[in-house]
Amino acid sequence: RLLESKYSEHGKVKTHRGKVHDYPGMTFDCSEKGKVKVDMISHVEDMLNKFPKKLQENEMAMMPAADNLFSKGHGKKPNQEHGENFHCVVTKGLFISKRARPDIQPMTAGLCTRVKEPDETDWSKLMRLMKCLNGTRKRKLTLSADDLRVIKWHVDAAFAVHPDFKCHAGAAMTVGSGSPINISRKQKLNTRSSTESELAGVVDASIVILWTK
Repeated sequence: RLLESKYSEHGKVKTHRGKVHDYPGMTFDCSEKGKVKVDMISHVEDMLNKFPKKLQENEMAMMPAADNLFSKGHGKKPNQEHGENFHCVVTKGLFISKRARPDIQPMTAGLCTRVKEPDETDWSKLMRLMKCLNGTRKRKLTLSADDLRVIKWHVDAAFAVHPDFKCHAGAAMTVGSGSPINISRKQKLNTRSSTESELAGVVDASIVILWTK
């Protein structure tokens, strides 16, 4: 009744009951007791279907990233159409990685730094990501909680891994299994050591860490 009185002017407020719910772009499945499974399978399949190069079923990669994740290539620059396709696919990957596929977030974050001037090396990295999604398109994020009063955060940083010698930081929160909130991004300042980069990573994540309490 409260929601009806507040939002009825925008349209009828509908009630959806059951153990499977849809939210823009995501599906929440609570069929298994104590767990919720989040998936964006339809988005992943749409991303693969609209990718300029059609992948075969056996074209797969075990991991989304290789050792050259943050390295800057010196290959040939693609034409404008290929550059726009690169930007579009990376944007879709970013949307998915932030919601139901945190396993591709570091790779997506690295590709986001190359959307302005992608080269052949960047395309090969994107191709590896797509092959990984091709082999794991049915993967779901499974979350469960042991104790909601105990929030655990894990923060780490990789020193000077970007071409401009900036670091990359990552953070993940858990209250049981799975990570409902995670971060993977390039740090905004240069640090002088791995110790400083770790401290900067904690400072960057502290805002979200405090908010989760």
